[in-house]
Amino acid sequence: MVQEQTQSEKKSLWDGWNAPPNLVTFLRIILVVVFLCLYVNAGPWGSRNMGMRWWAGVVFIIAASTDKIDGWMARKYNQVTELGKLLDPIADKLLILGTLIVAACFTELGNPVLGWIATALFCIREIGITIMRFFVIEEGGKVIAASQAGKYKTLTQCIGLGMLTLPVWSFAGLSHPLWLGLYQVLMYTLIYFALILCLYSGWEYLSNTFGWGKQKQA
Repeated sequence: MVQEQTQSEKKSLWDGWNAPPNLVTFLRIILVVVFLCLYVNAGPWGSRNMGMRWWAGVVFIIAASTDKIDGWMARKYNQVTELGKLLDPIADKLLILGTLIVAACFTELGNPVLGWIATALFCIREIGITIMRFFVIEEGGKVIAASQAGKYKTLTQCIGLGMLTLPVWSFAGLSHPLWLGLYQVLMYTLIYFALILCLYSGWEYLSNTFGWGKQKQA
């Protein structure tokens, strides 16, 4: 009986794969690939093609924006699926971690990016929680949707990294005007605040998965 129940739950994961919200999620994954190709081929500081660097930033913003679109569609038209709850955060992680990693690779070349320590913390949390989600499914459990803290984390990450990917510093030339300094302060504040939420929501997910909070209450 347990095996039959587990198999039926696994099959139900693919129910509604062609629902419009899930198709938007698939589109976001495609946009991630396009963004990474543009960003890397543009070179550090857009040294090979500044126009390509701008297009990379625009594609990032479009891809990040679709996260709200598929979530809104799923709730409004009652098309929330287990597959959607699984793929939505994975698509977000592909976009965010891909951006962090390629940006960190340009650190030595003078780009205004994060260091490897912050990037590593983001990666450890995101990859760890993603593996945990697959483990929960493998054990026959339901996918735990992103918490409120996780949603705020994604929002601040997307805004901060969107500011990072857009090469607005190209307008400053060789100078370093006040507006650019304020822009970078806001950018780093958002990203590091997202890192705090990232670690907190990761702990929250583990607590919900293993019932640590319930054990303390008991």
